[in-house]
Amino acid sequence: MTTPDEATTPGTSGQVAAPPGGLLLAVAKRGAERVLWARVALQRRAETRRGYAANRPVPRTVEPTAILRTRADWERAVAEGHRLRLPLHRDQPKNWDALGAVGAVLTLADDGTRSARVMDAGSARYSPVLPWLRLYGLGDQPGSLLGINLEFGDEVRRDGVVFRHGDVTATGLPDGSLDAITCMSVIEHGVPIEGFLSESARVLRPGGVLCVSTDYDQEPPDTTGRTAYGSEVKIFAPEDIRQLVATAERVGLELVGDLSTSDALSHEERPVHWDRVGLDYTFILLTFRRR
Repeated sequence: MTTPDEATTPGTSGQVAAPPGGLLLAVAKRGAERVLWARVALQRRAETRRGYAANRPVPRTVEPTAILRTRADWERAVAEGHRLRLPLHRDQPKNWDALGAVGAVLTLADDGTRSARVMDAGSARYSPVLPWLRLYGLGDQPGSLLGINLEFGDEVRRDGVVFRHGDVTATGLPDGSLDAITCMSVIEHGVPIEGFLSESARVLRPGGVLCVSTDYDQEPPDTTGRTAYGSEVKIFAPEDIRQLVATAERVGLELVGDLSTSDALSHEERPVHWDRVGLDYTFILLTFRRR
């Protein structure tokens, strides 16, 4: 499984680590990043000339709040990504939650003018959310698409998207300055949940949305002794998700969707495999709206 480049406690201050995987992997990721953004810039300009950029259908395959229940679910997301001409993540299940998050941002946070201000928390410059939003026409206003991560050093710009050093629990952004926040496969790596949710609620405008995905299983496998990105591997269980939703509610973030039914947190398969730690599980995507 491929996950974003994170610090020891990803996106949170005080514990910065070197990029995981060593120098060769870091160089490979930088190459993939440059190829991705070169494609995005060329494709965006070509589609704008042909009028496709303004008419690309909004993703519909993945609901704003959903569980990846089967392999067929992520295969449908990949197929939709192909139809939408989006550059896909090479770790194919990751396209499932990215597609759901992008669909939620476009339908719940943007008013159709493609002017929404969006931050990707714990971002990686090769991850799909910000490139896809750019292809949908967001990011024309300076600074309106932002990725933050403690691993980042000097500010980097890719086709108008800003990537900079930043802490997901203390972003330094003004109150109510964002329309949407995405956070893909980050919180399971030691992020203080309440601090992250509180900061997200602070910087979102009323009605703004937060899309969070994480590793999940209805009966999580034993992760004792397995570590990654400087912390013990965490796979969220149903009770963890209920606690997260309750914490979000306390800080002013309402879940978009319903997890109260008896089978809402169940899944038929474990369609995600992480080679590095030898675990099978799945993903959950949660979308919240700022009251």
